[in-house]
Amino acid sequence: MQSQSLAIHSKPVSAVPPSADQFSIIANHCGLVATEFRYKKDEEIYGEEEQADYVYQVVRGAVRSYKLLSDGRRQVGAFHLAGDVFGIESGTVHRLSAEAIIDTTVRLIKRSSLEAVAAINAKVAHRLWTMTVADLKHAEDHMLLLGRKTAMERVITFLLEMDKRLSSAGIFGLPMSRRDIGDYLGLTLETVSRALSQLNEEGALTFSGARQISLCNRPILAGMNE
Repeated sequence: MQSQSLAIHSKPVSAVPPSADQFSIIANHCGLVATEFRYKKDEEIYGEEEQADYVYQVVRGAVRSYKLLSDGRRQVGAFHLAGDVFGIESGTVHRLSAEAIIDTTVRLIKRSSLEAVAAINAKVAHRLWTMTVADLKHAEDHMLLLGRKTAMERVITFLLEMDKRLSSAGIFGLPMSRRDIGDYLGLTLETVSRALSQLNEEGALTFSGARQISLCNRPILAGMNE
């Protein structure tokens, strides 16, 4: 079975939302230079154990951060969409690898420059702390998702999370494949596909072509996830 991209009802996000652009606020406030780079689909942005010299933000496109396990399996830790900041580390190296899911543009700032400014600017330090706390909260939520929820509950939680992050009118194509979703949720591709088919049969979502789904009954999804 081939990996398939998905879509949900929400507004296209092709660039960084200005209202949520903490990255640019910090850069502009401190006069730091944010450099943009473009990456092709599946191109590595940085690897596990590489020096964490930069902090990154998705301008357009999408990024997955992941770890290859000793048995060859892949665990996706997070999906980073337009506006998301990633690559913030507590140590000197990256704990995970990061790849572009589709053709993606990211901007980056040298970590040493951010840290130097944060050392003398309380507002910048607070913004960096806020972004770090958000990363920790996501990691905790993800750990709970993997450890306490059934396969169906994991898929529903994922759909509701994406719907919340991208909610508005229109159609937005989720760039990650079903295999990506499975590696994020700790499920096989087949299990993800079966769960989506069951949700379709129960009226919680509909398929619009081979690569798109629409969340047509959010209350059903929310109720099944309680």
